[in-house]
This record gives sequence, structure tokens and C-alpha cells, in this order.
Amino acid sequence: MRDLNYELKQLCLRNRDGSYATQHAREAILAQIANQLHALGFKDMKAASLKPKHVTALVEHWKAASLSPGTIKNRMTELRWWAEKVDKQNVMARDNASYGIPQRQYVTNVSQSRCLTSGDLARITDPYTRLSPEAAGRLRAATRGVDQNPAGMGRWRGPAHPQGELGQGWAPAGYSDPQRAPAAGAE
Repeated sequence: MRDLNYELKQLCLRNRDGSYATQHAREAILAQIANQLHALGFKDMKAASLKPKHVTALVEHWKAASLSPGTIKNRMTELRWWAEKVDKQNVMARDNASYGIPQRQYVTNVSQSRCLTSGDLARITDPYTRLSPEAAGRLRAATRGVDQNPAGMGRWRGPAHPQGELGQGWAPAGYSDPQRAPAAGAE
């Protein structure tokens, strides 16, 4: 194991910031950064020898690899964490714009909805999926009467189910006969 990889791993083990998933992801990203620095020609680095030229070289390498702005920003976050832990916060600029990293694009700003033809609708086999918007609204209104208990099983308290499948005979968990089930709210 290279010195930089080892020191960054030890740095992560000594500084348990964040959740377990965050710690694991940080360790993996820092190991990747150490490998990339080695591949870029920075051979005998230590964790405390981080300099602006290393950060600039990494950012240019990531841009050349056509990584998304979000990925680059996530890696910059881990670089800033590293710089903070070795008390070298000043080797990195405070904002990503100074490195020429563009803003994230969260959405495509293009609607992904589709208009279905009657032929497309005929291929749908699930009766609930095929419901028209007005029938789906009636179903939602009817199911608002279902009360959920902690086990996740509901007791029907509303009118008869619009499709007739559940109806008034639906019993709570543990009761096989709806006639013997306790009355609504009698618990």
C-alpha cells in the first residue's frame, strides 16, 4: 500500500465524521484520489503534503474524463475534508467556481410524461393501473377510510370498496371471520 493511501485510510479511521455510509464513501473516494494523484505523477506524497497544484491537477483530470459537475463537486467535498483534517484548508479555494466547475443540473427541464393511446392502454393488464383519472380519484377517496395499525394491516371503515373486492367483509389481522371481528374503534 502506498504511503498516501495508508495515511488517508488512517485519517478516515481517526476522524469518524458522518454516518457509516458517509465514512465508507469518503474512504473509497480518498483512496481513488490517492491512486489518481499517483497516476498523475505525484509519487511520494504524504497526507500533509497537499498543495494547490495537486487540487488543480485533479480537477483538470476529472474534467478531461468528462465527469459530471455533481461528481466533481462531491469529490471536492472530500478533498476539503482532507485539507481540513491536515490543517491545510487554505490550499483549496472556498468555492468550486474558481476551479471552473459548472453548476449542477438537477432536472432536465423536459417533461418525461407521455400520452398513451388506446392501444397502449389495452396492453395494461392491472385493473388499478388502467383506471381513468376520475375513477382513480374515487378509489383514493374511498380508501381514505382505511385505518392502519402498527402491523401494517388495515381495517376497512369506509363505504364498500368501489371494485367490490374488499367490501364490508374485510377483517383486521388475526380474524378470519369478518362477523366475529371487533367493531370499528372498539379496541
